[in-house]
Amino acid sequence: MDHVRIEVEWRLKVTTQESAQPSRIEPRWPPALAVLVLLLLLSVLPGHIQVFPTWFRFVCAAVVLLPMAAVQLSGGHSRWRLVERWITLLFFLVAGAGALAGLTILIRSVVRGSADLSGLQLFTSSIAVWVTNVLVFSLLYWEIDRGGPEPRANDEGVRPDWLFPQAGAPEDSPPGWRPTFVDYLFLGFSTATAFSPTDALPLTSRAKLLMMLESSISLATIVVVAARAINVLGG
Repeated sequence: MDHVRIEVEWRLKVTTQESAQPSRIEPRWPPALAVLVLLLLLSVLPGHIQVFPTWFRFVCAAVVLLPMAAVQLSGGHSRWRLVERWITLLFFLVAGAGALAGLTILIRSVVRGSADLSGLQLFTSSIAVWVTNVLVFSLLYWEIDRGGPEPRANDEGVRPDWLFPQAGAPEDSPPGWRPTFVDYLFLGFSTATAFSPTDALPLTSRAKLLMMLESSISLATIVVVAARAINVLGG
């Protein structure tokens, strides 16, 4: 009976390890690069527009990038994937709040006709806020669609938030194709540029609301801040 018990325990241990470590792991360097670019963009904003101190950006970089590296090095262990998920969602809230606060200050300066910002500063700040908007929403889309990178890559049956054209034409797509961070980056860029869905269609209410929010932030940045900056530079 002892050898039967040992065999059962061994099989349960193997099953647990297999469930904790998915067979397909999405590379983490694209989202990690997006995080670094995002923090760099926030640092180029004028001093009185920056919401967070310099040291806070370094702390954010360490806190967000370490779980991503741990997921990659551990082979996608479930514990690190859960940590990465919550840290990424928290980072979206913090970075998004910082970008919104900066945009609010910029719009207030434009409306009041403040001379604190030159036309060039307005223009570069609007670009930084717009790109930040694209990156933070791309990270969010990448993290929430179909339960996250590994559930998506391993077909764990989570309901999709977006329908990509490759899913409707599998014969024209690479075998085993699954959306990766680049696809969500294009989704975020298209939403911020066209103010509407382009190739990927939102299937859930939260996907539609998030795209509406991203489009609204992008529209305010382009119409109010960037347009005013171009007008000042042109004058």
